Amino acid sequence: DMEETYLLNVEGVKKKILHGGYGPLPHFQDGCKITFHFQTLKDDFERTVIDDSRVAGIPMEIIVGKMFKIEVWETLLTSMRIGEVAEFWCDPVVSMYALVSKGMRKIAEGKDPLEGQKHRCGMGNMFDYHTTGFADLDELQRTPQPLIFIMELFKVEDPSSYKRDTWAMNNEEKLAAVPKLHTEGNRLVLARKFKEAAEKYQEAVICLRNVQAKEKPWEEEWLKLEKLITPLVLNYCQCQLELGEYYEVLEHTTDLLQKNNENVKAYFKRAKAHAAVWNEKEARADFLRVAQLDPSLAAAVRKELKLLGERMRRKHVEDRPSHYF
Repeated sequence: DMEETYLLNVEGVKKKILHGGYGPLPHFQDGCKITFHFQTLKDDFERTVIDDSRVAGIPMEIIVGKMFKIEVWETLLTSMRIGEVAEFWCDPVVSMYALVSKGMRKIAEGKDPLEGQKHRCGMGNMFDYHTTGFADLDELQRTPQPLIFIMELFKVEDPSSYKRDTWAMNNEEKLAAVPKLHTEGNRLVLARKFKEAAEKYQEAVICLRNVQAKEKPWEEEWLKLEKLITPLVLNYCQCQLELGEYYEVLEHTTDLLQKNNENVKAYFKRAKAHAAVWNEKEARADFLRVAQLDPSLAAAVRKELKLLGERMRRKHVEDRPSHYF
């Protein structure tokens, strides 16, 4: 039976192999992606389960040397062979677990684990908000205790073989991803796949916003990034107009115009969205601002205003109580 317990060369960690893996120990280079299932249990009589990736149905992935540094897991996983199932006992010092779990739960919900963070450092966040947003994790924060991790290792992929999620990238990688996403979005627009295109533009915006969050607002670097963000947001809005998501267009164009009140394209797209949701007064004001900022668009604006007038008249006829007819 393989159930011998032995210490990794790490203080405070014991390992028990429940099911042997196969092949040699994988090469865990920086940037490689490890796919695994895990369970986290308390070291109490009932072995209370805190997290179980199988419940979510999707295996976990971490990038070696990256992510919200979960060193202890990197240590555990890199001791494993493919197909191995092992149980690790970790003393409280080792398990900065609440932070890690919070990040993973957000990913399982499809959210960016870094979303809404003021600081880049997870610890700072904790002290800022005094809560992880999860009661069971808050309790672990307050009373550090040993934890048991049961891990099953599925695969290890080297960095060139998989597409990295944006949150797992560093700044250089994020900036390099943007033009690719932009081009991809434009290609999808030409194919009239507006929903898919919008997702590409949005991903590019998120990359840039994450980089921008580390700069001081309105300073040179921040403004440079804002200049790159603006056309992507406008393309995103164009897709949303095509998809009939007018309120989303109003929100994003208004946000752009608060930062730069001379953005002709933002006024034009906002005017179209206002017109679509029957805000006649606002649509007219935005269309007139377009013509004023760019006289070469005067003819296009006249055409839009004529269309708007006709639509409003039709609506008034349709809205009139029927006993007038």
